[in-house]
Amino acid sequence: MLGMPAAPANAGGTIKIAREADSTTFDPIISQQNQDCWIFPNIFASLVRATPDATKVVPNLAESWTVSPDGMTYTFKLRAGLKFSDGTPIKASDVKFSILRARDTKESAWASLYSGIADIAAPDDTTAVFKLKAPSAVFLANIAMFAAGIIPEAAVTKMGAEAFGQMPVVSGAYKLEECKHGESVILTKNPNFWNAAKVNLDRIEWLLIPNDNTRILKLQGGEVDAAILIPFNRVADLQKDPKLAVHLDPSTREDHLLANFAHKPLDNKDVRQAIYQALDRKAIVDAVTFGLGEVANSFISKGAMFYNAAQKDYGYDPAAAKALLAKAGVALPLKLDLLIFAGDSAHEQIAVLMKDQLGKVGIELNVVKQEAGQAFDTTSAGNYDLAINYWTNDIIDPDEKTAFAVYGDDVTHSYYTGYKNPVVSKLVDDSRVELDEAKRQAIYFKIQQTVKDDIH
Repeated sequence: MLGMPAAPANAGGTIKIAREADSTTFDPIISQQNQDCWIFPNIFASLVRATPDATKVVPNLAESWTVSPDGMTYTFKLRAGLKFSDGTPIKASDVKFSILRARDTKESAWASLYSGIADIAAPDDTTAVFKLKAPSAVFLANIAMFAAGIIPEAAVTKMGAEAFGQMPVVSGAYKLEECKHGESVILTKNPNFWNAAKVNLDRIEWLLIPNDNTRILKLQGGEVDAAILIPFNRVADLQKDPKLAVHLDPSTREDHLLANFAHKPLDNKDVRQAIYQALDRKAIVDAVTFGLGEVANSFISKGAMFYNAAQKDYGYDPAAAKALLAKAGVALPLKLDLLIFAGDSAHEQIAVLMKDQLGKVGIELNVVKQEAGQAFDTTSAGNYDLAINYWTNDIIDPDEKTAFAVYGDDVTHSYYTGYKNPVVSKLVDDSRVELDEAKRQAIYFKIQQTVKDDIH
């Protein structure tokens, strides 16, 4: 949700955007935090990109590509004269380095997306040849995302990964001018970007303002041009302000309650289902979003590719929740920590409602508040019982979120919950090589129902 003045920054000028959380890194393969992911596409360019309406993939650094008849080889031709922000040439060898780094680096948060690539060759400076392990339904979508952004092998080797992640040499429309952690991230136009003539703004300032009300006041006062993640309870009033434009865009965002399988008794399916059925999710959504949101029924967003609107769900049933806790042999009261973002009014409201509803079945919540970036670090380290977090899609195919949230790999551990069902993992693998859309949809319907039945 974005509120901004009716007359935004003009071409050639500066736009100041207030956001609620700080950047953690500028290395495109390390983080899944949205505050990082919103920066990455501005500073890193990939071989191809998704269209603005997210319906297809089109050329970017690569001007064209061909696919072998068996679907196992993709050959990309780079545009002539490509340069990084430091003026050095972008070569096919950098493409190879960047993608294999995303696949093979231990700390890569996106490695599973590129595990289907067998090898990459760079026969000359403008040709990159990808050999796949099997035909892939998601290959182009995956290399269109920021994690496949092209970075300079020479600079990374010279600087080291950690230093590169703080002040990278980039291939995108903007370059990192300055980062003051806890304050701001300043991007300026990259004159070496291949399509720089069509980049209008000279400067983008991302300003850290964690408190919702403060972000709004600075927007209303003209100190910033835009503010994101506006509280739902303020939307109606802000829509009445003639000086502001409130954008209510369709979104793939889903807010999730994460349960840490490594913390007993949350490893018990009956306990997770008890928590699920003790929560009146519709009441929570209606109260928190003021009618602007709806209850999710799948980890795949409503309306997205292969979403199953008809899958079986488990309804609000406190009596069933109590019975499940008794079946699990849980001593009551069951005390659990709930991690939320400090200063986030929606999180605060959700926590109050959850505390009340779960309390009625014998579960006592201790609400832990942390700044969003810190909360993400705590969650990814597995130092939580329950946590609220949200997801927005980065590619047009559901494989990305599926890989992140339910596949069970050793990096993201299924959204840092520790969930791993071999049946689901096998279905995900099958979906990646199934090129028949109807058959692939059937696989995804089974994935969604299995995950729902596991109460993940």
